[in-house]
Amino acid sequence: MEEVPRELYRIWVYLAEQPLLALTVTLVAYQGGQWVYQTLNLNPLANPVLLAVIALVALLQLSGVSYEAYFEGAQFVHFLLGPATVALAVPLYNQLQEMKRAAVPLGVALVVGSTVAMVTAVGTAWLLGASERTLASLAPKSVTTPIAMGIADQIGGLPSLTAVMVILTGILGAVLATYTLNVLRIRDWRARGFAIGVAAHGIGTARALQLNEVAGAFASLAMGLNGVATAVLLPLLIRLFW
Repeated sequence: MEEVPRELYRIWVYLAEQPLLALTVTLVAYQGGQWVYQTLNLNPLANPVLLAVIALVALLQLSGVSYEAYFEGAQFVHFLLGPATVALAVPLYNQLQEMKRAAVPLGVALVVGSTVAMVTAVGTAWLLGASERTLASLAPKSVTTPIAMGIADQIGGLPSLTAVMVILTGILGAVLATYTLNVLRIRDWRARGFAIGVAAHGIGTARALQLNEVAGAFASLAMGLNGVATAVLLPLLIRLFW
């Protein structure tokens, strides 16, 4: 028993003792979204995450089940986000030499992309009259959820609002990225992947991995680096302009 991580053991005990309806519904909703996505030849408008979210929200509304009750049964999917994120190291390793050769332009793109993502979100909300707490919640919206929530909490935002905005940003990024990059005539898969990773974190990275291995690797790199860059740059921008 000592060899089994305690957290993993607790999850398995939970799965063995609790009803798995919520977990089953979550997996079925995503598989249904994936089927639609593949049927429509990977049309970004039919993003499986978006379709699964819509289906689950509708089901919870119709059934009257609270989110808390639903999450009690579906939290195993949340637990698997950790291993899934670590697994992104595989495509990163496969493209390591390409990344080293493009280190300088990637560094510039990271700083510019991270800054633009924060400034445009906060600037737009400020022009619309949002409160300071809402602005702080929106600022890290292009960073993967755990990091974004931590940043929002540190700068006086609402982590729950940040989580919602992060998910919406990821879905919109995954849906619109292909069209936007095509209009801009950006064909290099390295640039396409890195742009998606900076702008749309994990959900965008999943989309990039489905399209091209190189794009997926560079999106994974961008997602990780953007979390670090935002955590460093955002407090500096707040001190300068807030």
